[in-house]
Amino acid sequence: MLQFVLTRLLRALVTLFIIITFAFFVLRLAGDPASRFFDPSQTPPEVIAAFRRQWGLDQPVWVQFYRYVIAVLHGDLGNSMRENRSAVETVLSKLPATLAIMVPTLIIKTILGIAAGVTAALHRNSFFDRMIMSLSVLGFTVPTFVLALVLALIFAVQLRWLPSGGYSTMSHMILPIATLSIAGAAVIARYARSAMIEVLGRPFVRTAAAKGVRSSEVVTRHVLPNAAVPIVTIFGFMMGSLVGGSVIVETVFSWPGIGRLLVASVQARDLAVVQVILLLIGALMVLSNLVVDLLYGLIDPRMRSRGGRAEAA
Repeated sequence: MLQFVLTRLLRALVTLFIIITFAFFVLRLAGDPASRFFDPSQTPPEVIAAFRRQWGLDQPVWVQFYRYVIAVLHGDLGNSMRENRSAVETVLSKLPATLAIMVPTLIIKTILGIAAGVTAALHRNSFFDRMIMSLSVLGFTVPTFVLALVLALIFAVQLRWLPSGGYSTMSHMILPIATLSIAGAAVIARYARSAMIEVLGRPFVRTAAAKGVRSSEVVTRHVLPNAAVPIVTIFGFMMGSLVGGSVIVETVFSWPGIGRLLVASVQARDLAVVQVILLLIGALMVLSNLVVDLLYGLIDPRMRSRGGRAEAA
């Protein structure tokens, strides 16, 4: 088990380094940040030159990257050009707002998705199955920004039941959470249904039913545990879509979280803040996949001994 965990941690560190490298060079391709802070026609050249020296932008890119990596290894992720304070502090100040919608979204979409998928599988080819699958197809094919705009148009503009944006009350959370939960629950429902149907067709399930075991017990003790691995698989990938969706949702609903900060920082070319956010997103993705791998090892020890999901598949 220790070797299993250490292997995953090593892969996680390599992945984070790749993310850091990719983010650094891609952001430098966007141009000189000084051009976003100063108008060359209105600003003396020496002021722009001083700004570039202050932020190390006058050095070759490879020198900037070397200094950045050394600084990261010492825990220094740089300062925000816009706010002139630690980029980490800038990002962490927005983290509670993002967590306020991400955590409830994870819980809601997991419960709704698994419940819908199990119901559809247990009533295969019935009206409930067709209805749930039709709604799930609609849920994950509609782009997040379209869904957000539709929900805002219906519940904020037409019905006026909910606010269209803001952060001051609990009611402001409903539309962002609903937008993210619908798409996530739709994907989980399809995976859960497929996994349940595959396990329901196995001989040991039919044997348990033939022996007179109650249907509820067959599902909870035999079907769900064996269907857990395919269902768990999707959660590692769902984190990516959740983070990407939060950027869109926070922008549409004026939610003051990390996603909205990312958009503003990219527009302003606030390099340090963008790099911290991308590193945080990468760490979240790596952590979620690490948790999934560890869950695989707990659910099925054969996967742990073989080295992970890919070998077990």
